[in-house]
Amino acid sequence: MTAARQDAWNQDEDLLLAEVVLRHIRDGGTQLQAFEEVGRRLTRTAAACGFRWNSFVRKQYKTGIELAKKHRKEKRKGTAERETAETAPQAAKIEETIHQKEEISLKKVIELLQKLEEDYRAENEKQTKEDLKKKVAFLERNVARLEEEKSTLQASLQTVEEDYSALIEIMERARKMVVFQDDERNRKVKFQMDRNGNLERIEK
Repeated sequence: MTAARQDAWNQDEDLLLAEVVLRHIRDGGTQLQAFEEVGRRLTRTAAACGFRWNSFVRKQYKTGIELAKKHRKEKRKGTAERETAETAPQAAKIEETIHQKEEISLKKVIELLQKLEEDYRAENEKQTKEDLKKKVAFLERNVARLEEEKSTLQASLQTVEEDYSALIEIMERARKMVVFQDDERNRKVKFQMDRNGNLERIEK
């Protein structure tokens, strides 16, 4: 036994489901019979077909369903009239009318499918635009946050640079003071030769 499919429905399968269900409605059959037929043709369960019809496809074919019910009513009326000695030409005329309405119904189905496709594309475009707007807003918030962080870092860097400059200035002053003190000490020291020929240090 082939396992029932559980993958996503595509547009062709939805169209087949709609055509079979509308045909069963027109012919006086039940929706369950239609779901079973579609299930056999698509390798899906009748329950899955019923769920797909009631949750999604049926909403797209309101006009087709109404026409199919009218066809069924007219067909039943025609059958009753034939059973009460309706002539062959009259029966043929009824069948021709039903056939014409079936063609009209198929045209409606195609138009509805085209409209469904257009709506689907429009919805996708709308969703894409909304997603892009959200991304732009997110990026703008990030840019604002980064600008704020940049300003904070620039202020901190300026403070560090000022502190560094002050430190360098203090160190330079300290170095000059040390050099000055050494020069002062050197100027106060004098050497002379003693009797033995050795240099001796004499403070000024």
